[in-house]
Amino acid sequence: MSKEFDEYFETNKQTWNEKVAVHAASDFYNIEDFKNGKTSLQYYEIEALGDVSGKSLLHLQCHFGQDTLSWSRMGAKCTGIDLSEKGIELAKNLNSELNLNAEFVSCNVLDTSLYIKDKFDIVFTSYGVIGWLPDLKPWGKMIAERLKPGGTFYMVEFHPIVWIFDYLEEKPVMKYGYHQKEVIYEEYQGTYADENSKMVSKEFGWNHGLGEVISSLSEAGLTIQSLNEHDGSPYEIFPGLVKNEKGMYVTKDKLYPLIFEIKATL
Repeated sequence: MSKEFDEYFETNKQTWNEKVAVHAASDFYNIEDFKNGKTSLQYYEIEALGDVSGKSLLHLQCHFGQDTLSWSRMGAKCTGIDLSEKGIELAKNLNSELNLNAEFVSCNVLDTSLYIKDKFDIVFTSYGVIGWLPDLKPWGKMIAERLKPGGTFYMVEFHPIVWIFDYLEEKPVMKYGYHQKEVIYEEYQGTYADENSKMVSKEFGWNHGLGEVISSLSEAGLTIQSLNEHDGSPYEIFPGLVKNEKGMYVTKDKLYPLIFEIKATL
């Protein structure tokens, strides 16, 4: 990666370090209920991975580790990685407080194999992760490096169609390319977990179409088992969504999906 990308990553890291305290205090992450036993995992990932008891699991871009620790509570031997040192610090504190056995490492997800040499039964990542990466080829290669032979990679992510809109205005405006290669910079007050926060989020991101995601995994040697697209999102990711009877958020007209999930094996 070029020096330019290093500067983008550093800006993102500073923003995510600042987000940790805001998010830990937010209703969105509801840390007290989590400490009292409520899982942070959503329907899609629980349904897809099922019984993880006794399995080793690597969680990529884990923020402050709630999902990692939720898998740990379900019996997996977990390792979580994240760019944010503050996020990893809080994850380690939660792990100790809850008397769990997860491990956490702070690093750029693309550098995971420099820091972690173990291979895992499962590599997992979810919701708002790949948009922080300029190129998915090294990401796919790293996933293949960290999986055991026959191991499972699973991701659930916001659909790339979602990211062609700019949501900073009152009404979402179609603004960005479906698989735009140029970096996207946004600066705004607050975060998705607390829109009223005084913090200023400064973020560099990239769009990736489904073809790029699939190719990055298959070219790294993984076999795609399934690709599913869903109208329903467990998160209210932009204004104007409607909550359905299953507790999922959908667009009023359901013209495009909000979520996709991929399961692949090595």
